[in-house]
Amino acid sequence: MKVLPDFSPFRSAFSGTGPRVGVVMSHGFTGSPHSVRPWAEHLAAAGFAVNLPLLPGHGTTWQDMATRSWREWHRAVDDAYLEMASECDYVFAAGLSMGGTLALRIAATRPVAGTIVVNPGMVLDDPRAAVVAALKYVVKSTPAIANDILKPDQDEGAYARTPVAAAHQLKKMYKDTAGILPRITAPVRVFRSTVDKVVSNASLQFLQSRVQAPVEISYLDNSYHVATLDNDAPAIFAGTVDFMNKRLGDLASGDRSLDRDKANDQA
Repeated sequence: MKVLPDFSPFRSAFSGTGPRVGVVMSHGFTGSPHSVRPWAEHLAAAGFAVNLPLLPGHGTTWQDMATRSWREWHRAVDDAYLEMASECDYVFAAGLSMGGTLALRIAATRPVAGTIVVNPGMVLDDPRAAVVAALKYVVKSTPAIANDILKPDQDEGAYARTPVAAAHQLKKMYKDTAGILPRITAPVRVFRSTVDKVVSNASLQFLQSRVQAPVEISYLDNSYHVATLDNDAPAIFAGTVDFMNKRLGDLASGDRSLDRDKANDQA
């Protein structure tokens, strides 16, 4: 049975034992928290604190999104990070698609324990991207590439139209993020679908070329772009918990990368 999208943010408190651990999460471009809510709920059930905001201009109308800046999207996730950091000993960043880009921005600008991304975007290889700055004045919106999901009866809650002005903002964010990826020092876990009609392999290749921290990749053979709602979702959820627990074990045994991140954040 098809589940109607839930556009509301998701928030849960830490309920585990030991160090307080939180995760700041982000959904993707033109999407909503619904696309990653099962992921967030799984992490909350495992005891982690979770903060998943609704990005500005999302969950309303594409016309509203057309008026928004990429810096607003970053600020929403950064504010969620700061809330987590005030309550937790360690914070991870996680996201899907553009949400993965935003998670990587947090990892490059804040002290995180690690980052988990699913089909992250870093490169716009649509030929129209080269002229999107001018195109937005001529064409207000284009048909969206939404619900790229192999599993039947899934709806990520994305807009049916993509505002061209927002696509220009996305291009700006990719360019700005590219320059700060080398600042990431904590490990990154990537889940990558082998079939993805939205984000090409160029994004993963670019990420690998720019991130100097350890990058671990798991390929998903039974899911398309929105893998967090697809057949491989359970593997993503379990893999995320495994990655986080391993990273926490490394930190407990003396990994100092988080201390370096904190020093950089305070500088």
